[in-house]
Amino acid sequence: MGQVRRKNWFTAMGVLFIVVALIAIVRDLLIWGPEFTVDFFTSSEITSEKLSVGMFGIAAFLIILGLRGENIEK
Repeated sequence: MGQVRRKNWFTAMGVLFIVVALIAIVRDLLIWGPEFTVDFFTSSEITSEKLSVGMFGIAAFLIILGLRGENIEK
């Protein structure tokens, strides 16, 4: 009949990681403003902005992993 793409949770988790990372960055932009947010990105300390960049990387990996999943023949 054709190929059916099976549901996977990797893509869903990747999208969730992107949403959470965006919320953290937008929150800091609204609270602190762009100047301080850029300072947080460039400081030597571990900040939520740097963790958000890491979350974007993890999200990309999960989405790629989910999209290269196997199709099921039906």
